[in-house]
Amino acid sequence: MPGENLSRDEAQERAALLSVDGYDVSLDLRSAVGDAGEEPRTFRSVTTIRFRCADPGATSFADLVAPGVTAVSLNGKDLDPSEVFDGTRIQLEDLAAENELVVDAQCAYSRTGEGLHRFVDPEDGEVYLYTQYEPADSRRVFANFEQPDLKAPFRFEVRAPEGWTVWSNGTGELHDGVWRFAETKPISTYITAVVAGPYHYVTDTYSRTFDDGTTLEIPLGAMCRKGLAKHFDADDVFLVTKQGLDFFHDHFDHPYPFGKYDQAFVPEYNLGAMENPGLVTFREEFIFRGKVTQASYERRANVILHEMAHMWFGDLVTMVWWDDLWLKESFADFMGSFSLVEATRFTNGWITFANNRKAWAYRADQLPSTHPVTADIRDLEDAKLNFDGITYAKGASVLKQLVAYVGREAFLEGARRYFKRNAYGNTRLGDLLSVLEETSGRDMAAWARSWLQTAGVNSLTPQVLLSTDGRIAELSVLQEAAESHPELRPHRVAVGLYRREEGALVRYARAEVDVHGPRTVVGELAGAEAPELVLVNDDDLTYCKIRFDDTSLATLKAHLGDIADPLARALSWSALWNLTRDALLSAREFIDLVLRFSGRETDIGVLQMLHSWANSALTYYAAPEWRRTGGRLLAQGALRELRQAEPGSQHQLTWARFFAAVVSDEAGLRLLRGLLEDTEKIDGLDVDQELRWALLEPLAAHGAVDESVIAPELARDDTASGKRHQVRCLAARPSAAVKAQAWAQVVESHALSNALVEATISGFAQPSQRELLAPYAAKYFAAIERVWAERSIQIGMDVVKGLFPLLQDSQDTVDATDTWLAAHESAPPALRRLVLEARDDLARALRGQVCDAQAAR
Repeated sequence: MPGENLSRDEAQERAALLSVDGYDVSLDLRSAVGDAGEEPRTFRSVTTIRFRCADPGATSFADLVAPGVTAVSLNGKDLDPSEVFDGTRIQLEDLAAENELVVDAQCAYSRTGEGLHRFVDPEDGEVYLYTQYEPADSRRVFANFEQPDLKAPFRFEVRAPEGWTVWSNGTGELHDGVWRFAETKPISTYITAVVAGPYHYVTDTYSRTFDDGTTLEIPLGAMCRKGLAKHFDADDVFLVTKQGLDFFHDHFDHPYPFGKYDQAFVPEYNLGAMENPGLVTFREEFIFRGKVTQASYERRANVILHEMAHMWFGDLVTMVWWDDLWLKESFADFMGSFSLVEATRFTNGWITFANNRKAWAYRADQLPSTHPVTADIRDLEDAKLNFDGITYAKGASVLKQLVAYVGREAFLEGARRYFKRNAYGNTRLGDLLSVLEETSGRDMAAWARSWLQTAGVNSLTPQVLLSTDGRIAELSVLQEAAESHPELRPHRVAVGLYRREEGALVRYARAEVDVHGPRTVVGELAGAEAPELVLVNDDDLTYCKIRFDDTSLATLKAHLGDIADPLARALSWSALWNLTRDALLSAREFIDLVLRFSGRETDIGVLQMLHSWANSALTYYAAPEWRRTGGRLLAQGALRELRQAEPGSQHQLTWARFFAAVVSDEAGLRLLRGLLEDTEKIDGLDVDQELRWALLEPLAAHGAVDESVIAPELARDDTASGKRHQVRCLAARPSAAVKAQAWAQVVESHALSNALVEATISGFAQPSQRELLAPYAAKYFAAIERVWAERSIQIGMDVVKGLFPLLQDSQDTVDATDTWLAAHESAPPALRRLVLEARDDLARALRGQVCDAQAAR
């Protein structure tokens, strides 16, 4: 709708005019449980907003996205809804100095995960509701001023079906059939929340006594659907929660400000989690229905701590507008890993950060849509797309570099002053820089110009000159930048020298240096014995792509698995993957390294990442004529490691999943079928329900099973999770009719929920089905502008990204993409950005394929 995409200019104008004193929001959700076979569409929402106007007589607007408005009154005067409400905005004229707006609306339940999402559990028919608003979907639930800098206290009351429990940001009580919640502190609209339904709920308490003798007690709660209760390890969730609260209280010197701390694991969630104060929401996939590796538990702990960091960075102190989204997301991403390593059992969290999170950042920072960490966000569509690898992972990496630059204590003291000065307010970049300058004595403006206000990633390469006696005469670090983003930055790096000792590659010398400009000499290492491997950015202090001199690269190709330190090993793997993506190392060489050395990888998260990279190398960067050979080699290697892995170990489970992901030959598929039917055994491998689905999908994709096998599997696991898996397997089958049906369900119909759209798209695009999928390239370009206009932004993003014909990896597809871009210069910028990003991935894949073909000569 025309007014749905709020611009920054409009928000600035409204913030200069209005100040909000408070909201009273009354929701009637009793319609959520309709008659059998009846799909309820709307619920009643009554909102009272008290606000002031700096220019009496002026005109402004409130936000509301709703099917209808029953009544509107402004300062006691009834307004005609048909005249003042256009579907997205309520026009407000002749404002007084002090105002009261009352809006009685019929708002819509959501099936896309935006606004108030309604989910019916196929297992028992129970209905569950939850809200998700970021960046601007609270206006789908109640009338408001939907921008982060118009904070206010909120009071919610909710009428719900009998037998339900309702939660919101504040503590709630049920009186006479109405749930009434305590007034919140001043918060932004997008972090208000409501969760309602027959959730399974577990409680605990956090206690903390401070140095002054005062005691803080925080009621803790955790909830999930009843069908997941038997899998819910709430004790571990509470353990990490308490460890995180201890850590942040130790370092932030500002007690948790929002009373209780509930954590809701909800179905069909679009995000990993959301930092609603007092009521954090998570995707329910963090409740593990089967055996998973420690990497999964680490990931969940990291997300719990990431959201907790937001209670201070984002909720207590909030950015003025989405340009400074990094002021919350970069900090939460960094603090999540920082607290994970220092406060929990996951002491190797920085390895995961270096290997996983930074890979996301490196990819995003080389796309044509890359942007500075402090971005130029013109409107809400821009904001939605900027929840990306730059804002999260690059921003967090930059903060890790900042800690190395200013010192840990100066950084934390800056954070403490930032909270004290800006509690319950809104900030911009300069507010943070000023406190960091105070605490560190460093010129933060210069640092910010280089790291926050420019885009692109630098490459750092060692240059080693040896003297006649075999020692280092001079070691320097060469810095390069892409032509499109030529900024050379100051880097605080550690340079490590490695050599083989008793069969292991170990570090025998290390120096820290500030890298400036194109070439920096590391004087401290002059005279050291000649290294076999030089690792620039050892210990991962800065954000850069690591390159190698010829000797170091040769050492890695021969002895990568011998690197003793797991972080150094992870950094080397990451650097080699970047070389592969940049077409400087062939896909077959990378796959060979994975086959030779990944079986010795001790860190399970790194191993899982290597499997993902190897599969991507085969699918996108390998020369087409070598793909069958490469796939056979990967499957053989995976099966070998699977059989050799310790029975019952997480490594065994990881290799089993990887084998299923890459196998395509008849013998391998027979083994998968045998494991499903219990006619084959691998000692110690527990084929639980989640693993059964992982084995079934490749069987479906290769035509080894049909619906007659998939249907009984759903009957065996007739749950929400099982339904998603079944939909994915059905869409994966190699049939023209299947693909046509899947396409129609996603592109032509609105019937599927967000979770089932995602599952259908995932099953649709199978690397082994390139010819079958070829006709959909032209259909994609004919459909996407209409899809973007008709569907919610979340579904639009899923379709545009997920159905791009990346598997049609030819120049013809590049040309078709360019033709669409040229013909749609006036298309919404967010849509063009997604297509440009997909085109870049395709062009990168083609360059990789050329590199791989040349390696065969």
